[in-house]
Amino acid sequence: MKYYIAALLCLVMAVTHAQKYKSIQSNISFFSEAPVENIAAYNTGANSLFNSDTGEIVFLVRIDEFVFEKALMQQHFNEKYMESGKFPTASFKGKISGYQSNFTTDQTVQATGLLTIHGQTNEVITTGTISRVDKKLIMSSAFDVELDDYKIKIPKLLWQNIAERIEIKIEFTYEAL
Repeated sequence: MKYYIAALLCLVMAVTHAQKYKSIQSNISFFSEAPVENIAAYNTGANSLFNSDTGEIVFLVRIDEFVFEKALMQQHFNEKYMESGKFPTASFKGKISGYQSNFTTDQTVQATGLLTIHGQTNEVITTGTISRVDKKLIMSSAFDVELDDYKIKIPKLLWQNIAERIEIKIEFTYEAL
């Protein structure tokens, strides 16, 4: 785990005088609505850094830390679909635009960057919200991921069990470094 945090620190934060934030709490979830069965999972172990001066943001999430309602779903997710032994993490590296450091109400921002899942990297553009609670920032967003874009294969026999488009929701709570 120390390796992942160190890697996160190296990915972003080039300007030493900038206001930097590190996540102290995270929640990443996904939902697949399919004709036979809905599938949902969550992960509270992701790490993120945000540089408010440059807008740079990065997050890293371990795939095998997603929790499912059914243990067999979790096993299949890691072994058959996500191959978490081969592709242990997913990451996002990008920029937040529209952030104003002196805001008093929730603000809508846009994130643009590279999302890497299952060894495949694609550009993602999504909107989100940043709130302030005391001295903490809370960022949240929701976006869809096409499994085919990340070369995640669903066997023909299971096409009614797993949707081709998955809804991802993220929320990070940050404190200043």
